Amino acid sequence: MRLIAKAIAVTGAALLLTTGAATAIEIHNGSISQDEVLKTQKAWGDALIAISKEHEEKGPDAARVMAANVIDAAYGYRLGPVLFKPTLTQEPQTFRTDREGALAYFVGQNPNYPADTGFALKGWRKVEVNNAAILLDGEYATTLGKVSFTDKQGKVTTVDKSWTFKKDDAGVIRIVQHHSSLPYQAK
Repeated sequence: MRLIAKAIAVTGAALLLTTGAATAIEIHNGSISQDEVLKTQKAWGDALIAISKEHEEKGPDAARVMAANVIDAAYGYRLGPVLFKPTLTQEPQTFRTDREGALAYFVGQNPNYPADTGFALKGWRKVEVNNAAILLDGEYATTLGKVSFTDKQGKVTTVDKSWTFKKDDAGVIRIVQHHSSLPYQAK
């Protein structure tokens, strides 16, 4: 059994376990690849643009529904708290470790988060990710770099951003850490 476990750790293969009459398969999803990270970042940017357009075309309620679906698909709130520090937050609600806080940040309109105006509703038309580095570590990957957002007037806002992604038990990559801030500007 020790030899089998060692082989699985090396290959990331599935393990067939037999206990009495029942058979169970333990799935090992393997590592996150750089290509998966880049696709996940692109999907996040595309979703942000889609929420902006949904808001413009169908209003705030439709944007809220879409944003909730995006959060459920992209973030790991079902796995536990997500270490989410959005760009435009302030004390006492700087960090958004639960789904409600994330949704409020993206689309506003939550009395529990009165300062949130809806980052995803700012008319975004283009999102570009420029990674300075990607660290791949098994079922986790962490990125650090800049993300530029272009609005419908062509104004570009660039932020410093780090993400950590985790592959869940179903093999889906989830955001479990998301930190974003405006770049430091010397006075």
